[in-house]
Amino acid sequence: MLLLSGLQNSCFASDVSFIYINGSNNNNEKMKNWFEKGVKKLHPVLKKRFEENEQIKQLMLSNEGLNIAENPEIFFWGDLSKTDLDFVHQQLDISKNFSPTVAYQVRSLITQYMHDAIWVQKSHHMLPIVQNLNDKIKKEHETGRSVILYGYSAGTFITYEYLFNTLTYINLSELFNTIKVSDEVKEFVRNNPRKDTCIAALAEGKIGVVSSGGKLIFDNNDESLKKHYLDIDSATEKVCSPKGAVKGVVNFASPLVLFYSDLADSDYELTYYNKLMLKYIMENGLFMLTVNFREDPLGFPTSKNLTYEEMEDLLKFQFSNPSGFVFDNSAAWSWRPFFLAHTSYWSAKKQFSKAVVNSIVEGYRFQYDKTYRAKMQKKSKKYELL
Repeated sequence: MLLLSGLQNSCFASDVSFIYINGSNNNNEKMKNWFEKGVKKLHPVLKKRFEENEQIKQLMLSNEGLNIAENPEIFFWGDLSKTDLDFVHQQLDISKNFSPTVAYQVRSLITQYMHDAIWVQKSHHMLPIVQNLNDKIKKEHETGRSVILYGYSAGTFITYEYLFNTLTYINLSELFNTIKVSDEVKEFVRNNPRKDTCIAALAEGKIGVVSSGGKLIFDNNDESLKKHYLDIDSATEKVCSPKGAVKGVVNFASPLVLFYSDLADSDYELTYYNKLMLKYIMENGLFMLTVNFREDPLGFPTSKNLTYEEMEDLLKFQFSNPSGFVFDNSAAWSWRPFFLAHTSYWSAKKQFSKAVVNSIVEGYRFQYDKTYRAKMQKKSKKYELL
């Protein structure tokens, strides 16, 4: 634990807020109340588990551990999809006249549960949500509080897109050396260095945008590109996440892999930027944790748990003083039947809270305590290829 304790000042701040992000099928008042009621039940149990865990205190170099805000912060986006969902239901009502009753009911059920998950992935819906979340995080940061994001179900799409779009993992000099621009522009960038920036700032600063096909498309006019480049720091300040504002992400009941499987394609351009994002997470002491109940049919394991040395081999990057981690624990028990497990993270709050806190400790130790790592790899299936 002494090895770990030297790493943790960069990984947590003393004052932390937990922000809970809703999932799919939370787009009416009844389901909004269900989500908020569940969070309010979970938060004090999770807070207490953090505060009482002795290993967390050792990781924090503090007798007090995290100073977690008394009240949960809730980021709710489900109501934004309601108009579109109402339209889909109107179309479904047409089929009611000629479809068998069972077929109609199944179709309605699929619509209710899947619509938001598909709706929120469209960039013209997702990007405003990401910036609304960023505004909330900035307000917390201005008061001296960092945040840990808790993404539930389709809320995991929001946490991923937030990290991808707002973390400042893009070095502009390196970027302009890799994209197709003139030598004149490359020289201009070298002579006029700017801060590291984020994907969202490239669009805000009119330098480039992510296409629907997953490619970064840049301004091909040298003069306008140079003009906008000089102002990129303003865009970075406006739309990127402040450094240190987010300390970690806990994704749970996560179907992220099912909906973002194209990131496994090495020919998909955004895969390269995801590698840069992972490098940023590892070098800046962030954590990205997935906790799923093993009975949850929609809780998909994120990946094999890799050591940072294995990540370096895969990414072809070298981490500079790594202190963060990415970790998956999809083996937690809810002790609920499978058909209730996806919505049981509130009712099984003690089991879930224990799994989160233990997984944070385990994730750090797995990365940076080689004796512990060897012991756990031998003992547990969580470290096998999932």
